[in-house]
Formats: sequence, structure tokens, C-alpha cells
Amino acid sequence: MKLAVMQPYFFPYLGYYQAISAVDKYILYDDLNYIKEGFVNKNRYLVVNGKPSFFIVPVKQKSSYKKIREIEIIDGQKWKRVILNSIFMNYKLAPYFKDVFPVIENVLNTETNLLTTLNARSIMEVSRYLDIRTQIMTDVGEYRDLEEKLDSTDEEVGRLFPHIKLDYPEKKVIRVFEICKRENADVFVNAIGGQSLYNKVDFARHNIALYFVKTDDFSYPQRSPVFFPNLSIIDVLMNCGKEKTKELLGKYTLI
Repeated sequence: MKLAVMQPYFFPYLGYYQAISAVDKYILYDDLNYIKEGFVNKNRYLVVNGKPSFFIVPVKQKSSYKKIREIEIIDGQKWKRVILNSIFMNYKLAPYFKDVFPVIENVLNTETNLLTTLNARSIMEVSRYLDIRTQIMTDVGEYRDLEEKLDSTDEEVGRLFPHIKLDYPEKKVIRVFEICKRENADVFVNAIGGQSLYNKVDFARHNIALYFVKTDDFSYPQRSPVFFPNLSIIDVLMNCGKEKTKELLGKYTLI
């Protein structure tokens, strides 16, 4: 079984959905520390004839000591209107605006006070729109015991996971091995940035094949004289539409 595990982002970039489409099961793992300057509650879109700009979901008490699952959204409808109005103004002339804007509205109309729920909705709604059949798991409560063990000292962690043999033990890596074991995964797929953390030899030692998603070079028409890659999936959908975006989903290599 091919497995991927990633924290839930807000309308992430195309490569995120490529990873989803590359596996059988994708776990949205929100029992990780929130990164204040990360992309968990924001992403980038393109201002007409300009440069990328951020759209942001405002959250309460941002802290790197809190788990993503604990982060709450600021109450009220104002920020939703701000995001929708910004997207409307900058994409209303995009070729697929009428098809894509309702998808974004549905996500932002989600009744929740939790960022993780909103993010998961953005990921699942876009995946559904693009006909991605991968099983997406959002409830990781069954791994709460794993996180409690990983909160132990390094010495205790080694004792708690004696079956995991690593030359350089790191809690992030131990977490992945334990999840793969519980999910009976024999293939683990990760974003290309994971090459600095995960080692194919370590995975092979545990009878797991490790691959990274390397997105092929591509471009598409944007309302800008310069192409800006890796924007939110919103930009891709607005400019490419459903069918072309589905083609771009396949523009990657597992290395």
C-alpha cells in the first residue's frame, strides 16, 4: 500500500495534490506543532498584472507550542469576505472563474472554528473536483498515543520503539515508520523537500520503499508577463480549468 502523510495546508499548491494522487492513502496529520510563518493558514495567489500576494485565514493565539489541531480561527465573516472579494477581483476575468469560484465559496462557507477542519475541507473539495480517488484520512486521533510516546526524552523514545533501527534517530522519522507499520504500508511517498530528512537506506532496512514527488517543469497562461510557479491550486484551476489541471497532476516523477 502506498502511503503519504502531510500536515493540512490551506488550498496548497499543485505538488501537494500530485502527492495525493500518487498514493492509495493520504493522511492529513494535524497532531504536529503549528508553524507561525508557514503555509498552514495562508497561501499565495496572483494579483492581476502584478506579483504573488498572500490570502490569510486569521487565527487566534498563534504559537509554535500548539498543535495544528488546536489552532482556532478568528470568529466572524469579515475575513471570509476579504478572501472571496480578493479572489473575485483578481480572477473574475480568468477563463475558468465561473467553474472554480463556487468550489472556493463552498470551502470558505464551512462552519467550523478549527483551522484544521477548514484546511482539510479545502484539500478534499479540490481533490473531489479533480476526480482524485485516493482515500484521504482526516481523523488521526488513533495516533494520539504515538505522539505521547514521542514527547518522551530521546533515550526513552529509543526504548519505546526498539523495532525501529536508525543510524541517526529523529522523532520525525520514527513517527513516519510507526505510521507506516500501523497502516501496513510498503511504499512511503513524500514531498521533494523530505530528501534532507528521510533516507532510502533506512526505509529499505524496514522493508519500505521511499519515493519523493518531483514536479516536472511546466507553465500555464497567467494574467502576468512573468510566470510564477507554486502558487495556490486556486491559480492553476482558474487559469487551466478542471481537465488541464488533471493533466498537470500527472506531470511528476517519483524519484
